Amino acid sequence: MDPTIFRLCMTLSAILFTLGVVGVVVRRNAIVLFMCIELMLNAANLAFVGFARYFGSLDGQLFVFFVMAVAAAEVAIGLAIIVVVFRNRETVHVDEMKSLKQ
Repeated sequence: MDPTIFRLCMTLSAILFTLGVVGVVVRRNAIVLFMCIELMLNAANLAFVGFARYFGSLDGQLFVFFVMAVAAAEVAIGLAIIVVVFRNRETVHVDEMKSLKQ
């Protein structure tokens, strides 16, 4: 793999990860928080694939499958929790949910 393509891949991964971190820090909507976490996981996947391609190994693709499995579980459980909280509190804003007691 050409080093310039590798640097481009890593730069894009860093930009996506930074956007995800900024979204988690700035936004207070639970659904947007989960989308930003998914963006960070996809940035990590891009970095894994870039490193695997650069070094000529398949280990990066193996890690991507594990990260995708964790992301799928996180989405399923996280969205279920958000739906339950929305039914009880009628809001998905994190600032309005001070405690889990009702």
